[in-house]
Amino acid sequence: MIQITIDGKKLEVEEGTTILQAAEKAEIHIPTLCYHPLLEPYASCRVCVVEVNRQGKKELVTSCNTQVQPGMVIETQSERALRARKLNVEMLLARAPAAKPVQKIALELGIEKPRFEIKDPDRKCILCGLCVRTCEQVVGANAISFINRGQEREVSPPFGEPSEACIGCTACAYFCPTEAITFEDIHDRKVIHDELYLGPSTAIRVPVRQAVPMVPFIDEDNCIHFKTGNCQLCVKVCEKEAINHEMKEEEIEIEVGSIILASGFKSFDAYRIPAYGYGRFPNVITALEFERLVNASGPTGGKILLANGEEPKAVGIIHCVGSRDENYNEYCSRVCCMYSLKFAHLIKEKTEADIYDFYIDMRCFGKGYEEFYHRLLHEGTKFIRGRVSEITDIPLTEEEDGKLIIRVEDTLIGTVRRIPVDMVILATGLEPGLSHSELAHTFNISCSQDTFFLERHPKLAPVSTFSDGIFLAGTCQAPKDIPDTVAQAGAAASEALALADKGSFELEPITAEIDEKLCAGCQICVSLCPFSAITYNKEKHISEVNEALCKGCGTCVAACPSGAAQQKHFRDIQIMAEIEGIFID
Repeated sequence: MIQITIDGKKLEVEEGTTILQAAEKAEIHIPTLCYHPLLEPYASCRVCVVEVNRQGKKELVTSCNTQVQPGMVIETQSERALRARKLNVEMLLARAPAAKPVQKIALELGIEKPRFEIKDPDRKCILCGLCVRTCEQVVGANAISFINRGQEREVSPPFGEPSEACIGCTACAYFCPTEAITFEDIHDRKVIHDELYLGPSTAIRVPVRQAVPMVPFIDEDNCIHFKTGNCQLCVKVCEKEAINHEMKEEEIEIEVGSIILASGFKSFDAYRIPAYGYGRFPNVITALEFERLVNASGPTGGKILLANGEEPKAVGIIHCVGSRDENYNEYCSRVCCMYSLKFAHLIKEKTEADIYDFYIDMRCFGKGYEEFYHRLLHEGTKFIRGRVSEITDIPLTEEEDGKLIIRVEDTLIGTVRRIPVDMVILATGLEPGLSHSELAHTFNISCSQDTFFLERHPKLAPVSTFSDGIFLAGTCQAPKDIPDTVAQAGAAASEALALADKGSFELEPITAEIDEKLCAGCQICVSLCPFSAITYNKEKHISEVNEALCKGCGTCVAACPSGAAQQKHFRDIQIMAEIEGIFID
């Protein structure tokens, strides 16, 4: 440890510590503009200048890149240091008068305006070099650099043209202390609804702030390291050394006695209904996008904003998008009505907008749901019964100019209406997950007509499947809301625990068996068995039945050309005896 003195305050710091770091430890403020803890100090702004006394010799040094020495006495507010600091700030203020951090430091030092000529009153860049060093040392892209000399010096991509080396990581904008570098949408959109996250929109993030478990992951598509091989700043700052970019995905085989399938759902793709203009109109958004927008911990802080950053004056909510429709999905998604009502309540709570709710039938089936619907009626939400035919931006009146027009047949009054709004929320329905068919094949279970997983019995075995030990939970079995999903998950867990607690289970008494003397080894039964209960014995050249897997469906018995496959208690001789008994009686 090294003993030093800063502004009369004695400190003990580690060897290799800079003066600026030591001052921060002592809670002594030294202003700086070009320093960042994740980059090597550069001392380009020279605002952090201090006066040091080393062995009786006083001199001015920049605190961000000067390491402490034993017995060093440092003065941050000496007359000489302040005079030099003011001169540096005056020059920066003359060069970048629009830079707010420079303005703030100038105000602290009592500088109202610089003595030097201001050539560009809108300039913000102070040539600190943070952006250039970030692009070179951290990102490894070398897409920007310093060009020219003297007063003409500036930061620019090669030849002043957009560089192909730029990967759009926004690191330069992140490190820029004066906001001289910004990223803007080419369409001048302030809010891009389909790019909002519920959690932080960084390369390392948790999926949502309410995620369980709360474990972050690295998004390889956006991580600088996986694009250029550089960066790894996260490794430097992680005290637990928990980050390893060399880790690869692994497939692990685990022996289990039961499986609970909870593969969830995917939202209906609103692009499939072009008449609603999703993707063409920036203010036509899906329910999930609105959920991200209105989330209090989201990127807008829960503010409901249009693409231009303004608050909407009228909002339309369209129910049953992709549900109860012969062209897409005929079933009801069950959750759309209630989350649409929730959205209407949130919009009414956060804005002064008029709300139009377009529904086919209001299905408020749960506890307290009907009461919530009546609450929305009293709050002033306008409910219009009818399916929306199209959304357009072509006005027919002055009132519709600059608006989204919702065209709908109001079935209660028997007329077609045109409703001008600023924002449209599409209440998209639920569909089976992307890997649904593959999972069904892997686990040898059936799907219903709407392609959700089929339970063994809708009333007596609602969480079981036709494959023993495999249970269903949540929306993989059918669309359902959170209370029903939680209840079904509890039931599935109980079934799995009950199976484990037994230690044994009863086999089906009616199973197939194969007569080895008659089996010709054609393997027709092997390919037809829906439960994979039949295997081919290559040594004996016959098919064999695994009674633990067989459900006694009789498919193999009906298909066997040699009659070798028979069903216990339903052998041909037994069936014939029953028939003869009927005739004798």
